[in-house]
Amino acid sequence: MTIDAGLAAQAMREALEKYPQFAAFGPRLAAREMFQGAALMLEYERQPPRDMAGSWDFQNAVVKGYKRLAG
Repeated sequence: MTIDAGLAAQAMREALEKYPQFAAFGPRLAAREMFQGAALMLEYERQPPRDMAGSWDFQNAVVKGYKRLAG
C-alpha cells in the first residue's frame, strides 16, 4: 500500500487542529503490511507518554481522515 503524501498531510493537519498536543511528537502516517492487506497507523519521531489523553482518538482521526480523503 502506498500512502499519498498530500492526503496524509491534509488528514494530519485536520487531526492536529483537534489534538494539537501531539504536534510536538512528530507524528506521521504509516502503512504496515499485514498477512492480508495493510494497516494504517501512526509513527512518532518521539513517542508520547503512554497515559497521554486522546492518543487513541488522535490516531483514529488521522486514519479515518486519510481514508475519507483517499475515497
